[in-house]
Amino acid sequence: MNVIEKRIAELKQYRPDFTSPKDLDLFWDKTLEEVRAKPVRAFKAPVDTPYPHIFAYRVTFEGMDDTPLHAWYVRPRFAGDQKLPCIVLFHGYTGGKGYPEDYSSWLMLGFAVLAVDVRGQGGETGDRLDDPHGTVKGWITKGILDKDTCYYKTITTDALRAVDWVAEQFDVDSTKIAISGASQGGGISLMMAALSDKAAITVADIPNMCHMDFGMMNSTSSLTEAAEFANRFPEHLEQVLHTLSYFDVMNLAHRIRIPVMMSVGFKDTVCMPETIFAAYNRIESSKTIEIYPFTGHWVEGFQRRKSAEFLVKALALN
Repeated sequence: MNVIEKRIAELKQYRPDFTSPKDLDLFWDKTLEEVRAKPVRAFKAPVDTPYPHIFAYRVTFEGMDDTPLHAWYVRPRFAGDQKLPCIVLFHGYTGGKGYPEDYSSWLMLGFAVLAVDVRGQGGETGDRLDDPHGTVKGWITKGILDKDTCYYKTITTDALRAVDWVAEQFDVDSTKIAISGASQGGGISLMMAALSDKAAITVADIPNMCHMDFGMMNSTSSLTEAAEFANRFPEHLEQVLHTLSYFDVMNLAHRIRIPVMMSVGFKDTVCMPETIFAAYNRIESSKTIEIYPFTGHWVEGFQRRKSAEFLVKALALN
């Protein structure tokens, strides 16, 4: 057994203890009831692009608060009003939804696309929620002392509403909604796999939001913000860990019932292999993981092709 095979074998056996709070499922069942009880109020407006073969729309919808959330809805012009499978895409930390034409490769496969801004970050979407406590650096420590005010809860419910909006569209095949993203987007995608009843399949590349206590200790990711918060306010360490446990994919893996593809880079110091395998090894549904021994925190073109092949085959798009 060479060193790479040994590393893979070790990671496939990696099963750290759950950090689940006793009321984890109760919390999420209650949260899902609240999300479903609020209609998705949204409007869609066409936008011009230099690309004649795509239809592009700006979608604006409300979060659970009154923050307007923004997304691109993009379709291939050749499809007309035909019902298409739709892929809902979430970006990495500090990013944004970019431009409509960034998603042309998905249109060429016959997908519609909803590319969603994560609130407060590098897109066009702000954040109207109050800060109940001081924060550190970026967005992760906003509301981190309470599961109901935590930023992770807010972006999760935002994502649920985006998926719900897609499922309501007359030109989308609601049985073929795929969720995908990388890093932060991968973590959100796995949350949708665990919580949304509209998602049919998920591709989560180098996902964050997994085994977050380990990440706070060891990674160079956004969780360094949570670590710095606990460093400044050591009296709040246990509460920070308790709050994050509600949003840790490792603890929610038992709720995933749809096919999942994940990817991991063994040289990734942001979303470390231990964190990704901690979640992957707990998933009981159909799953596959693409392993890149010499890759850090980025997704190679080859993985994008593997993702496309996975989705096309699973959704029977050929």
